[in-house]
Amino acid sequence: MSITLKDVAELAGVSRSAVSRTFTEGASVSEKTRRKVEKAATALGYHPNALASSLTTGRTKLIGLVADNFHNPFFLEVFDLFTRGLQDRGLRPLLVNLSEETDPENSVRLLRQYSVDGVIVASSTLSPEFARAFRDARVPVVHSFGRFASSPHVHVVGIDNVECGRMAARTLIERGYERIAFLGGPETATSTQDRIAGFMEVARAHPHVTVSHSFASAYSFDAGRVEMTKLLMTDPAEAYFCGDDVVAIGALSAIQSAGLSVPEDIGLIGLNDMEMARWENIDLTTIRQPAPQIILSSIDLVATMLEDPGRYPEARLFPCEVIERGTLRPLPG
Repeated sequence: MSITLKDVAELAGVSRSAVSRTFTEGASVSEKTRRKVEKAATALGYHPNALASSLTTGRTKLIGLVADNFHNPFFLEVFDLFTRGLQDRGLRPLLVNLSEETDPENSVRLLRQYSVDGVIVASSTLSPEFARAFRDARVPVVHSFGRFASSPHVHVVGIDNVECGRMAARTLIERGYERIAFLGGPETATSTQDRIAGFMEVARAHPHVTVSHSFASAYSFDAGRVEMTKLLMTDPAEAYFCGDDVVAIGALSAIQSAGLSVPEDIGLIGLNDMEMARWENIDLTTIRQPAPQIILSSIDLVATMLEDPGRYPEARLFPCEVIERGTLRPLPG
């Protein structure tokens, strides 16, 4: 039989409410009573029921972790960091899959069924309306990997995707490539739109550079492979900035299947620096997105909002850097 709060109260010689207060964060209980209760709980092997405690405190400590791209291995790394980080703060992650969801109100209704205390939208492809829908429903929300805005409607933590596009174009041009291209993720994704904007801005400032663009249907290996296969049937560019690492790895696979070599025939640069990008058989040159810092900052914000729901929205941006590996020709000289 399971040990109950009543059993602990009887062994400790205190009331059940005293046991409840001992295990309720912020509740008032004397040090003497606390010691008696903790000693009895240890002797009996009692652990407080988190769900029962939420009925007393009005807090579930559940944080909805909302995402929509479960086919991208990078987000397995993201989920690992998020779940461990939330648990380290005494919060409980509730992972929600919104793949192919288009109505923000459906996601709000789903999360409300679980009485979450807050929500983290962890996506660069879900539109800002999803995060705003939670804000409008008075649910504390943070949009991680979201689109930067100087005056955001909700808390946004991520990177400057426009600047990442500029970095990629500069990197290719510095290596002497004159026919360069952007191979993005979904055209509707704000991250794709911002990355191509920065890429085109720099490329078009160099008259000797020819630039083109295309889009994969998703941030996935298969989508990157399919799109690169199509490009190879025409007149491919000398080097491509791929929308993210997994698209780049799909493109790499298509190039190799066509009997071509990277970087000898075609150069590639990705974005994210996911673990797989470092594998010896991939060795992808990429732009590192500092996911651990983004995730810790997002958790910090959502935890703060639980105590101060009216906190004014802010945007936190983290710098990226080019990680040199083997899929681009080296710098001249």
